Amino acid sequence: MGKIRVLIMGAAGRDFHNFNSYFRGNESYEVVAFTATQIPNIEGRRYPPELAGELYPAGIPIYSEEKLVELITAEKVDQVIFSYSDVPHEYVMHKASLVNAAGADFRMMGGNATMFKSSKPLVAVCAVRTGSGKSQTTRRVCDLLQKMGKRVVAIRHPMPYGDLAKQAVQRFADYSDLDKHECTIEEREEYEPHIDRGVVVYAGVDYELILRAAEQEADVIVWDGGNNDLPFYIPDLWIVVADPHRAGHELSYYPGEANFRAADVIVINKMDTADYAGVREIYQSLKAVNAEATVIEAASPLFVDHPEKIRGKRVLVIEDGPTLTHGGMTYGAGYVAAQRFGAAEVIDPRPYAVGSIVDTYEKYPDTGTVLPAMGYGAEQIKALEETINSTPCDLVVIGTPIDLTRILKIKHPMQRVRYELQVIGKPTLEDILAERFA
Repeated sequence: MGKIRVLIMGAAGRDFHNFNSYFRGNESYEVVAFTATQIPNIEGRRYPPELAGELYPAGIPIYSEEKLVELITAEKVDQVIFSYSDVPHEYVMHKASLVNAAGADFRMMGGNATMFKSSKPLVAVCAVRTGSGKSQTTRRVCDLLQKMGKRVVAIRHPMPYGDLAKQAVQRFADYSDLDKHECTIEEREEYEPHIDRGVVVYAGVDYELILRAAEQEADVIVWDGGNNDLPFYIPDLWIVVADPHRAGHELSYYPGEANFRAADVIVINKMDTADYAGVREIYQSLKAVNAEATVIEAASPLFVDHPEKIRGKRVLVIEDGPTLTHGGMTYGAGYVAAQRFGAAEVIDPRPYAVGSIVDTYEKYPDTGTVLPAMGYGAEQIKALEETINSTPCDLVVIGTPIDLTRILKIKHPMQRVRYELQVIGKPTLEDILAERFA
C-alpha cells in the first residue's frame, strides 16, 4: 500500500502542532495540504520546509478552508484531520459529513498522539470556551508558584501569524521582545501580563523544541492554553475554566468538553456576575461526566484607575478580539465596567468601522455594540486605530489585557479595565498547588 494522503484542517495553531508531533517524518503518511479558517491572512502561504522536515523539501501549501472538498478530490485525500477549536459539536459533525460525502475519512487527534512529556512539573490551564477567564487563572497560578519560590516559565498556545520559520521558537522576557517578533495585538494580550510579572513566555510553532528550551530555565512550566484547545503537553495538574455565562457549552463545544472531562480541577469563574441557574448547570454537568474533579469557585473583579471618569460619558468600549469573534460573546470586561460605573451611553462603533474591521463585523454579525481589538497585522492595526478615532465618544473604555497605547495613537481620553482571578472559599488554587508542587 502507498502512503495515506492527509489534509489537515486548521487555524494556524493546533494544525501545525498535529503535523509536527505526529506526521512530520512519518513515512506512512503524506500531508498534501493545510486549510485555514478563523484567522485572516493564513491561506495562500506555505508551511516552510525548514519546519516541515526532509520529507517535504518544498514545504506544504496552505489553502482557504473553502477549497476543502475541491482539494479532497484533486489531491486524492484519504484522511482529513480536524485541527482547530472553540466550535460547537454540530459544526464539527457538519464538517465531518462534508468530508465523508467527498469520500475521505474524518479524524480528530487526542493527547496520546500529540502531547509531549516534560522533564519538569507542568501545570496546564485550559478552558471550556474562549473568554472564560483562562488568562487571569493562568496569571494567578504563575503568581502562586512564584510565591512558593519556583522559577516559572509559561508556554503559550500558538499564535504564529508572521514568518513561520522565524517563529519556530520565540522567547519573550521584556517588551522589546514583543517588537522584535512583530507581535500582533492578540499575542501582546497574552504575553504582556506575564512579562509584567517577571515570567518568561515561550511560544511559536515547534512545541517540542519550545518545551526543551523552556525546561532549561524553569522549575515548573505552566501551559497557557488558548482557544479552548487541549494541552500540547502531558499535564501533572490539569486546570480547566468554565463559564456560567455560557452554561451548557462545557458539554456542547469541541474540544472544550474533552477538557472538561479530563480536568483535575474545574474553576467556575465569574461567580460575581453569573446567575445561579448557570452555576447549577455546570455543577450538574460535572456530576454527569467528571464527578472526581476538584471544584474551585472564583470571581474576576474589575479594576479601573478612575471609575468616576466613566460616569455620564458617551463611551466606546474595546474588548479582547477572540472573545467576541470565535468566542461568541457580545460583551466583556469593558462593557461590564461601562455599565457598572454609570456610562451614559455605549456608542455603537460599527457605523464608523473601516477596512478589515468592517470585514470582522460582517463575519461575526452578533458581536454587539463593542469594538473587538483585532490586530493580526500592520494593516489591521491601522484600521483599528482609524475606527477608534473616527467613533464620536467622550471616553474610550479599554477592556483588553494590554496597554493599547504602546501600538496605537488614540485621540480620545481613555480608561483601562483590568481583571484578576479571585478565589471564593475553599479549596483554593494555593492549596492545590502547594499539595502538588511544594
